[in-house]
Amino acid sequence: MERKKPLIRVRDIMRTDFGTIDGLATVDEALRQMKALKTSVLVVNKRHEDDEYGLITSGDIARHVLAKDRSPERVNVYEVMEKPTILIHPDMDIRYCSRLFARYNLVRALVVDDRQVVGIISPNTLVLDGLYRLLDIK
Repeated sequence: MERKKPLIRVRDIMRTDFGTIDGLATVDEALRQMKALKTSVLVVNKRHEDDEYGLITSGDIARHVLAKDRSPERVNVYEVMEKPTILIHPDMDIRYCSRLFARYNLVRALVVDDRQVVGIISPNTLVLDGLYRLLDIK
């Protein structure tokens, strides 16, 4: 008889500590917040109820600001952020989540429940926390 693999949901491994920023903030402000929070990603808040969340990563800043020799004090977050982003439901099996990451070459995704961001998930989290649990690695 085949042993059934345990079901690990995104909510079991997602990061729930994340920073947020307004799209009108400057990249300089985003960088300062990233440094203070020791993170490379910030959630960009919705402007209104019918808007969507965005993400800004250090990679976005490297590609759109640093590589193009633009001034972080003169570039707004909304100019370089990723929006809309692929949203993940917290109850999704991490194996399906991993397939989405592979299919769309994602670096990060927002975990959203009832239209509110409740966490962030990354390939590192999927592998280092999720796969370790599946394999029962301590």
